[in-house]
Amino acid sequence: MEVKQVLHMNGGMGETSYANNSLLPRKVISMTKPITEAAVTALFSTAAATFPASLAIADLGCSTGPNALFATSEIISIAIDVCNAMKHKLPEFQVFLNDLPGNDFNTLFSSFLPRFHGKLNEQMMSNYGGSASFLCFFNGVPGSFYGRLFARASLHLIHSSYSLMWLSQVPRGLEGNKGNIYMARSSPPKVLRAYYEQFQRDFSTFLECRGQELVVEGRMVLTLLGRRSDNPSSKECGYIWELLAIALNHMVSEGLVEEQKLDSFNIPQYTPSPKEVRWEVQKQGSFSIDCLEVSEVNWSVLDTNSDSDVVSEDGGYNLAKCMRAVTEPLLIDHFGEEIIDEVFKKYEALLVDRMSKEKNAFVNVIISLKKIT
Repeated sequence: MEVKQVLHMNGGMGETSYANNSLLPRKVISMTKPITEAAVTALFSTAAATFPASLAIADLGCSTGPNALFATSEIISIAIDVCNAMKHKLPEFQVFLNDLPGNDFNTLFSSFLPRFHGKLNEQMMSNYGGSASFLCFFNGVPGSFYGRLFARASLHLIHSSYSLMWLSQVPRGLEGNKGNIYMARSSPPKVLRAYYEQFQRDFSTFLECRGQELVVEGRMVLTLLGRRSDNPSSKECGYIWELLAIALNHMVSEGLVEEQKLDSFNIPQYTPSPKEVRWEVQKQGSFSIDCLEVSEVNWSVLDTNSDSDVVSEDGGYNLAKCMRAVTEPLLIDHFGEEIIDEVFKKYEALLVDRMSKEKNAFVNVIISLKKIT
């Protein structure tokens, strides 16, 4: 599997698109708003009167659909409020939206950008009564964030949500992970070690690149799907993939998928603990940690708007659609398109069953960093 070529969310605006099945990631962005607000406020406070006339913001792993511009909208709204409170002249905004080349940038810019401008223009009218100009320039930046993307010292703020747990490649040495597609409770120790070492290489590279691209005292807010436990194969991070593996194993038993094909498929993802994230930041040395928190969101809780949560009666179906929007391109690349509907039918049934009997949650590791060197 060439991760750079096949890792992307389902594009478009259809029933299985990420644009229509990304409420859980949106909820996570909303949950981290206080941390983002503190980072933006600190950015303006440290810059004082020398703050640049143009503020450069990058959203890394932006994906497609409303979430990409939702995160950017939150950041710029906070900046407008901070400038208003500090009687600071509003800067121009330069926004860089980054993801791998397979991302559906066309839908992002054609369907969601006009709404973004409408919302922020309303805020400008409310705060400034139309007396201040608002300029925001957008750029699409295709490429892997496990490499340099921007000029040296050209960014002031970097945001990334639910992207950095994805690895640059499937780790080597997973041949013994028979019947599994991730770090499962039955995975041998060498599989867990291979995943962790790949995460270390990738996250260290990410920090090194961003350390070159951010200005001194620039800020970075990162949210990763992670775990509280020190055990990388714990249920809290691997269970969602164990259930998909069960669905695929059912397909093997029915003769619809070759066993060898299943045994050679592994998800290129690592869900780190706060301790592992902290260690890599301290070891790399470009950043100080302003904040490191852990939160969680229940599998069955979907955010219908910014003010209310609802528990869906068919939560398993909604979660299965969300997971399909995320993993379908990976599965099609490895198994072919003909099995997709059946495997997600089985996966949905498993999710509905487990969610009716037990509570499970996604664990989020959120870290706010300041560039120091």
